[in-house]
Amino acid sequence: MMEQRPSASPARTMVVQGITLHLAQPMTSLQEWIGSREPLQQLLACWLMVDPRDLPLSPRITGPPGIGKTTLAMSGAKERKQDLYVFQCTADTRPEDLLITPVLAESGTIAYHASPLVTAVLTGSICVLDEGNRMNEKSWASLAPLLDHRRCVESIIAGILIQAHEHFRCCVTMNEDASTYEVPDYILSRLQPTLGLGFPSREDEMAILRYHLPFAADEVLTLAVSFLQEAHQLNLEYSVRDGLHLIQYAVKRLAQDPAHPVALDRLWQEALVKVLGPDSLNLEDQSRRRARAMGAHSFPKGLGDFFFEEDDPLHPGR
Repeated sequence: MMEQRPSASPARTMVVQGITLHLAQPMTSLQEWIGSREPLQQLLACWLMVDPRDLPLSPRITGPPGIGKTTLAMSGAKERKQDLYVFQCTADTRPEDLLITPVLAESGTIAYHASPLVTAVLTGSICVLDEGNRMNEKSWASLAPLLDHRRCVESIIAGILIQAHEHFRCCVTMNEDASTYEVPDYILSRLQPTLGLGFPSREDEMAILRYHLPFAADEVLTLAVSFLQEAHQLNLEYSVRDGLHLIQYAVKRLAQDPAHPVALDRLWQEALVKVLGPDSLNLEDQSRRRARAMGAHSFPKGLGDFFFEEDDPLHPGR
């Protein structure tokens, strides 16, 4: 079933229930998705409506930092030819930050500014809640009616109830690291399905790096891909973003003094230290230390583990 989608609107204000809202600006540059199209197809399927009685899904995109979760959403917006708005979630995000913020205008009156999310809701655009699991429960609670069949959001500050445009779409990216909140179950049940992204293959990683840095020499790209692939195999979370920074630094250093070129091997070692730190010089050693650190946090299984090693013949569990 073909969907009619709204075109980008140049208007910067919109009147809702007698309240004039100043709208946010959409992102002007959207990126291509490189590699397997399966994650992109899954995202587009979530946003599809197959029947007038159907509702779009609001998936969560999970994975380590820097592997392209936001890029995937940007590519989805480009495929659907819709404006894209990105809201960066943080630990101190308040409900009014997510919705409508009152600002004192020069005339002394109150001007109401719609967030990127509310702007997408009103204009029938796509919004990415970036790193959503950094946000607290109070802020998530304000979005509960928007993410279910009601598809509306209420601004207490402006005193208005906003019904979502039929073409409004949403997704949430979530990093898998320790510096995040646990998202409440009643919100997770609305953010379905889960689209997990893993590290790309060697061929895809090379294509991504070459797409973003087409001016980089093949030797530098190969060094970066080899480093990243080894890190992936050792379960170290160095990402494509790290590879891009490595290449950028190396290319800039190579171009700094063309009359006295620096040996690429020595320069690459320097790039690793300056961008990722000394630990990146020996990935295998870093992997072993990481495994030992994780093992040190395991808890004893019983009282005997406090007094005996696991292979001790006197261990009561043997």
